Amino acid sequence: MAKDKGNTPDLLDWVGPDISAAIFRLLHHPADLLRASAAQRSWRRFVVENDFCRTLCERLCPEAATLASAVEVSRSSPPPPASPESSDDAGARAAEAEFRIYAHLCGELVANPAGPGRSIDCILHCVGASSTDNFPDETIENTLEPQDRINHRPSYWSSGGQDDGAVPETLTYRLCSDICVVHEIKLQPFKAYFQIGQPIYSSRMVRFRMGHCKLPRGSESFVTEEDENQAVIADENYLWTYTSPEFPMLQENSLQSFKLPRPVLCIGGVVKIELLGGVQKQASDDRYYICVCHAQVVGRSLSPVLMVDISDDGGRSILKYLPAARGLCAEEVMQNKSMDSLEWHALLDRYRHIRHLAIMQVLTGHARFNEQDGGVGLIEQHELGGGDVSDDDHFA
Repeated sequence: MAKDKGNTPDLLDWVGPDISAAIFRLLHHPADLLRASAAQRSWRRFVVENDFCRTLCERLCPEAATLASAVEVSRSSPPPPASPESSDDAGARAAEAEFRIYAHLCGELVANPAGPGRSIDCILHCVGASSTDNFPDETIENTLEPQDRINHRPSYWSSGGQDDGAVPETLTYRLCSDICVVHEIKLQPFKAYFQIGQPIYSSRMVRFRMGHCKLPRGSESFVTEEDENQAVIADENYLWTYTSPEFPMLQENSLQSFKLPRPVLCIGGVVKIELLGGVQKQASDDRYYICVCHAQVVGRSLSPVLMVDISDDGGRSILKYLPAARGLCAEEVMQNKSMDSLEWHALLDRYRHIRHLAIMQVLTGHARFNEQDGGVGLIEQHELGGGDVSDDDHFA
């Protein structure tokens, strides 16, 4: 491999920038792009200046195209420059930072979801349901419980009855982070073991949407009223950046897995589950109902290393990268230090608030995680973990 020494010819000079760019765009795995950028200084500059890492990230996950910019946030306030920085130097430094940010995000997108400590149920709390038959006994909150019976009583959400079986229903959830990678969604329809014939109230098809709420942060209340947050879950309050294909749901009493065609970047932390049409009528009133016993959104949070600021109603977002958070234990993340920068403070305060809500969910009984994950402990494991491609291929 040629090196940047003396007049040694460079492959980029031999083939020219256009052909070189076409070659680099053929690299479909971030580890390959990383290795190429590490071969020579000129290759590194070429990769950085042409935004190949960001382009690859958007190819792997088109939702990343809604990221208007990416900013690296240091823990300590940067010292004033010794001498005025030229616009060229500032631009080169910003381009290098953006390369590091998108390299890290690419690594998260291709990380093996089956690896140890990789995937959890990302649901933080319920936002609302399109209808509920008998509130609060059949509220959406019951779908956070992994069992269909709690204290010897049935636990499930039920839609209102419909004369037309084609009427869709929706369940909307807030995830444990404003930026998550989601791999699959699991749903278990409810088997009415207390009714004659023990009918299963599944839906005909399911579809999933992901995006962010356009309402001011913090205005999404928990489900506490009989209307199950009808005003909040109105579709005009959300911008959906991903819509899945439709999946058939089996009329079976089992936790059914709906694997997405690719990892999805949920920017904004909201998932809507669309239940497209009922298949089971209730004998007592001859109306269609859809009932869900349990729901999971399986993936992983990318916070606090990555955070997101939604910048406008059009869905454009600013990606914030906190590399110093990657090596911190949970106790250190919970602390503020006098030398920490104001932006670090603000972003970590937001993360602590979300984490506090997650812990409260566990303490109040909504321990939705797999038994082997260990409840609260997994919040610390997964949200503080890195997402590099491998131990040998760390993105700089």
